[in-house]
Amino acid sequence: MLAEADAEPQAPGQRARAGRERTLAAIRAAAIVEFSQHGFKGASTQAIAERAGLTKPQLHYYIQGKDELYEELLGSVLQGWSSAFVFDAPADGPAADPRQVLAEYVRRKLDYALDQPGLSRIFTSEVLSGGRKLGRYWPEALRSTQHKVEVIERWMAAGLVRPLDARVLLMQIWGMTQHYADYGVQVRVMLGLPPDAPIERAPIALQITNFVLMGCGLAPLQDSPPLSAPV
Repeated sequence: MLAEADAEPQAPGQRARAGRERTLAAIRAAAIVEFSQHGFKGASTQAIAERAGLTKPQLHYYIQGKDELYEELLGSVLQGWSSAFVFDAPADGPAADPRQVLAEYVRRKLDYALDQPGLSRIFTSEVLSGGRKLGRYWPEALRSTQHKVEVIERWMAAGLVRPLDARVLLMQIWGMTQHYADYGVQVRVMLGLPPDAPIERAPIALQITNFVLMGCGLAPLQDSPPLSAPV
């Protein structure tokens, strides 16, 4: 009873904001499922509303329409990739260690794929359908990629990694890590895992990292253990 007496009640405005945030989070989670499973054309605001526990009129109180919601999710994917995977050292500081930076980049990219598979599949679905809704986001994606390319090219100029096409290297990393979001069903079948079982990421990250490091002429972190399916 003392704890209840000491607790400060939330002001009406605070409760309203908290309720709105919970509702928006539910809408976003529902939209991720619907768009990742059915694509933009197949998803409907009715299905999103039902999954979020709302009526369709209630949903439209919070969002203008399907296009707005879909584009917000696409933007969050590209923004997440751009901001979460920046690597560099200050131009006037010591050179970053390519081995350490690339290993961290692979790990973070794989973590994003496994932690946000629905968002990753929305992006892939949009690309496969022609990417017409990605036009507004490509300039920032290109700037982010160019920054990484320049870092890798500085490593090459300094003799820290072997000569290679930096853009192709980055796309290879994206492909190897993105596979575990886009083909999660296949991955679990191949590893003998139940449909909803978590995928053990440490050995996958290590093996992808070592492919990348050795491709760049760098020493691997350690021998990669084989992935074993449960008996």
